[in-house]
Formats: sequence, C-alpha cells, structure tokens
Amino acid sequence: QVQLVESGGGLVQAGGSLRLSCAASVRTFGSYAMGWFRQAPGKEREFVAAIRRSEGITSYADSVKGRFTISRDNAKNTVYLQMISLKPEDTAVYYCAAQNGRVPGKEIMDYDYWGQGTQVTVSS
Repeated sequence: QVQLVESGGGLVQAGGSLRLSCAASVRTFGSYAMGWFRQAPGKEREFVAAIRRSEGITSYADSVKGRFTISRDNAKNTVYLQMISLKPEDTAVYYCAAQNGRVPGKEIMDYDYWGQGTQVTVSS
C-alpha cells in the first residue's frame, strides 16, 4: 500500500509561482512512476505531468509545457511540481498519483494510488 500526501497548494495571483510536493510512505518509492493530475470545478480530472521511476524522463500536458516542471527525489520519497507563470485556468485541485510500473501513463486508470489533493487557486 502506498500513501501519498500532497502539500504546497494555495492562493496566488496570475503570473505567480507555486511548488507542490507529494510525499510517499513506501519503502520502494523508486519502483513507482509518478504523476500529477488536476481537477477543476465541474470538469473531469486531467493529466498534468509524469516522471519515470529513475531515468528522470518526463511528460507534460500541452497546456502546461514550458510552465510546469515535474521532478522527484527518490532519497526523500517525494515528487514535486514546480509551477510558474500561473494562469486562472490552472485553478484546480491537484492530485499526486503513483503507478507501479516503469513508464507512467496519462490516463487515470494507469495509476494505482492517489493522494487526497491540494487546492491551487490562481486569481486574475
């Protein structure tokens, strides 16, 4: 069982930055590919970014490319999402997810474990 706890959300003005963290309580964190998803009010949960287990290879949704950066520290069992140039349309609950596999998917069903989410609100 993997428990994921997100932190770092908050209220920020458009153009601002936030860094989200996701701490995993598992001994074999390095065995999991990790992803970030988000869900805005009235919308479906959508893929944001993902990172492989150890190679550091990343993938992003087109809407966040060049603004968001996913990274991980396997020694700290933590994955991060650095967000810059935030826009009001980035407002959502952001979820961390873990996939027991090498190549992270972009679909909700690809992931085995989920955190509770952290709210990000970007004001205009």
